Amino acid sequence: MVLINPNTSTATTAMMAALARRALGDALPVRGVTVRRGPRMLTDPAALRAAAPEVLAAGLRATAAGDCAALLVGAFGDPGAAELRAATGVPVVGLGEAALREAAVGGTPFGIATTTPLLAEAIAAQVTALGLADRYTGLRLTTGSPEHLSADPQLLLDELGRAVRACVERDGARAVVIGGGPLGEAAQALRTRCAVRIVEPVPAACRAIVRSLWR
Repeated sequence: MVLINPNTSTATTAMMAALARRALGDALPVRGVTVRRGPRMLTDPAALRAAAPEVLAAGLRATAAGDCAALLVGAFGDPGAAELRAATGVPVVGLGEAALREAAVGGTPFGIATTTPLLAEAIAAQVTALGLADRYTGLRLTTGSPEHLSADPQLLLDELGRAVRACVERDGARAVVIGGGPLGEAAQALRTRCAVRIVEPVPAACRAIVRSLWR
């Protein structure tokens, strides 16, 4: 499996690839790929749009190499995922779609905790496009810029924990998606800190890929 990081941070690529390897075990090898151009973080709709052609190019290079069983698009907005499905013959899964579908299984009311206020409308549109709006309890945001939070892991964890609690206590969520590929390590840590079910996007996408390959 090739995990494509739609931002240009190689550290984020390595982190998400490590989470994917942990989730998949021996089921599939994982190779992380970083797009060649673009922002280091995808924090607004323009960045998501700019990332899509770079993700498509990276995916086409990966499939052309002939050692790619599936593609994982490592951003919550799933930039380029639809284009890759149309252009390749391998399963393509985006973090956002996988995590949202997993959170909503069985009609579970779910919320999203994330760090990117400028993507709030895009996230709501994604929920609606997946047919999950009737189970969506809403979005709760951290305070402070995404860039500042990403530089302080403990502050990021504390802020996301506060947003998760708001999803549960104010909105009635029974599962909370941590909305972002770069938030993968924080999402993993929150599983042991929060009583509610935390949905981690990278493992959720890995499970979706396994189901698509062996169904």
